[in-house]
Amino acid sequence: MPNSLQDKYWELLIDRIYRKDPPTCTPFLGAGACYGLLPLAGDVARKWAATYNYPFPDSSDLVKLAQYVAINYDRMAPKEEILNVLKQEAKAPDFKDPLQPHRALADMPLPIYLTTNYDNLMVDALKYRHRDAKRELCRWNRLVQNQPSLLDEKTGFKPTAANPVVFHFHGHNEVPESLVLTEDDYMDFLVNLSTRPGLIPPVIEDALSKTMLLFIGYKIVDWSFRVLMRSISRFTEGSLVRTHVAVMLPPRGGDVLQPEAVDSSPQKAQEYLDKYYENLNIRVYWGTVREFVAELNKRKKSMAVGD
Repeated sequence: MPNSLQDKYWELLIDRIYRKDPPTCTPFLGAGACYGLLPLAGDVARKWAATYNYPFPDSSDLVKLAQYVAINYDRMAPKEEILNVLKQEAKAPDFKDPLQPHRALADMPLPIYLTTNYDNLMVDALKYRHRDAKRELCRWNRLVQNQPSLLDEKTGFKPTAANPVVFHFHGHNEVPESLVLTEDDYMDFLVNLSTRPGLIPPVIEDALSKTMLLFIGYKIVDWSFRVLMRSISRFTEGSLVRTHVAVMLPPRGGDVLQPEAVDSSPQKAQEYLDKYYENLNIRVYWGTVREFVAELNKRKKSMAVGD
């Protein structure tokens, strides 16, 4: 099944990454960027379903499993458990490989990287490429609200290509209270973002509203992606919205937001989803992250764009 990203969008993406000064593209990393390095959410959910005797059929949905654990124990129990799983099962990335997703993104001269992942891989990749990266959190609840922020306007810090910032929307593994994991967490995150101004630093708001977003590693039915799009819509002005790009695996059975709207053909499912995301001003590259990076590098070279 061929990718559906037209030449004009490749050219626009490359132009906004490499030719604009400052760049007008911002990567947004999801769990798929860590494929092969961290356990899959569905695998973790199924293990939890067996361990905690989950009584419902959706045993591959980690968000619902986390909610179940939180109700039966307490709200921190699933957060502590997921951090323990990630610590035990994480594998080291090969940043020498130019097609490794974090390394490929670290090669781009960008000042801001956004993520819903808990890990430190993007910061590590940037430092591997000799860039002085800083990590920041979304202070979406009271337990993390008072932590000092480098992006506070009073500090005067402005991210640059040499001194980029990685902003974690859904928390970081060094601050368990910051994790967005359960159904309640996602709802609280949305509500707080809508009702409490200032949770998103101005420089991050500018990245959301004034640059092209490059979504890497999100699945079609991800809670993270669907809540994310609802969250950031409040920062955009309809008449000024840029086209965004998402890298996603081609749809399979069950990977459709409204199955009744399409037949069982993967091709029909992809056509439907292309239209769905076009309504969100997102153009989709259907393929793996490595395939996308290889194609990006090839097209960048053909356009005679330097590193």
